[in-house]
Amino acid sequence: MIKIYHNSRCSKSRETLKLIEEQGREMQVINYLVEPPTAGELQELLRKLNMPPEQLIRKGEQLYKEQFAGKQYSAEEWIAIMTVNPVLIERPIVVNGNQAVIGRPPEKVLTIL
Repeated sequence: MIKIYHNSRCSKSRETLKLIEEQGREMQVINYLVEPPTAGELQELLRKLNMPPEQLIRKGEQLYKEQFAGKQYSAEEWIAIMTVNPVLIERPIVVNGNQAVIGRPPEKVLTIL
């Protein structure tokens, strides 16, 4: 089953959700701002995305600019920061089995469907 870590206020996330629906795929929609991923779930997502934690951070967010910009953190620290501040997690993340992509642009998800 497809999983999408979704933020309904984000246009790219809404477009990605619609694209998956148009493919007729069954999916689990996770509102990650309400149900943030655990540290273990983030580690697994990062493994599937094949990226370090810092690349999953939304650097345009005001919270990032005010509290985290210009500072160095370990991978574990970035993961802990994202679990407490899920607004910093890039979106949408789509998972299909052992593969995951960030839906930016939304059409990128077609590579794993």
